[in-house]
Parts: sequence; C-alpha cells; structure tokens
Amino acid sequence: MLQIYLNLGLPTHNNFTDAELLQRYKTTNNNEWLGVLLQRYTLLLFAVCMKYFKNETLAKDGVQQIFLKSLSTIPKHEIDFFKGWIYMVARNYCLMELRHKNLQVNLDDNYDAEDNNELYFLQEKEINLQWLENSLPLLNEEQRICINMFYLQQKTYAEIVATTNYTYMQVKSHIQNGKRNLRTLMEKKRLSTDE
Repeated sequence: MLQIYLNLGLPTHNNFTDAELLQRYKTTNNNEWLGVLLQRYTLLLFAVCMKYFKNETLAKDGVQQIFLKSLSTIPKHEIDFFKGWIYMVARNYCLMELRHKNLQVNLDDNYDAEDNNELYFLQEKEINLQWLENSLPLLNEEQRICINMFYLQQKTYAEIVATTNYTYMQVKSHIQNGKRNLRTLMEKKRLSTDE
C-alpha cells in the first residue's frame, strides 16, 4: 500500500501535520488517522511515564492507558496543539496513578519516605501547572499568544515573528512581560489559597 502512495506521488501519513491528521479523523471518523497521530508520540508518552513511574513495565502500561483515554477524549476536545495536549493528558494520568499509589502504599509499613517526598514534589508541580493554565488566559492577547507559541508550541522568536507579524522586539517584550505577569498572577493565586 505504501508503495502505491510513493508511485503516485501521493502523501504518506508521515507527510501530514498533526492538525491535518486530527482533521481527517474528525471528517472521516476513521480511527486509522488517530492511530497514526498517537503512534508519533509513543516515545514521548513512554518518556513521560518513565519520568514519573521509574519502572519500564508501569510506563508501558501507562502508554496503553493514555492511548485508550485519548481515543475517548479526543472527539470531545478542540485541540490546537496536539503535542502539548497529549503531554498534559500523560502527565495528568501519571499524577493520578501516583496519587492512587500513595493512598495504597501509606498502608504499607515498608513505604519509603523518599518516595513520599517525590510524590509531594510532583503534586506541587501539578498545582503550579494548573495555576499556570488558569492564569494564561488572564494575560493580554499579545502576551498570551507569544507565551503560548514560545513555551507550549516551542516556536522560535523568528517563527513567532513570521506567524504573528509582531516585530522581533515586540515578541521579546511580550514574552518577558508575559512571564513577569504570569509570575505575579500565580503568586496572587498561591497567596489566596494559603489564607
């Protein structure tokens, strides 16, 4: 089948962007397009699971569970940047599993305090990421666009300039001011939850 694509000069699945694969899936409701898209991120998902679980078997199981979860949730979401979205799904899955594990292992006398400290750190990190997600929409449009493209989509300044028509100095300024404003918003959120 692949040979036919090559001979006719038609694009193979690898030539489609993530957005094109998502669009084809939504248009045709054919899970093959979704499978190709998810397959692209298998290594990323495995790396995320290994980072949290530090166990190859758990990480492999995690990737399968994330795939299954994605199949049911992708149709319900409008996804602009798939790589960032699937990363968040994977991270949230891992954190939920670790929380569940923490509830289980607290009953075990052999539970290591170092594992508990790591779980606490991961939970703090998740809280900060949640605050970031909640604070990002509060930035002005220029800062939100530049922060999103630079940090979440991992675009360069030059790519942001080309996409947005902002000047290089405007992009740099929007990112710097956006970071500062996000810090302020997140600090206010932290203070309000501590009270």
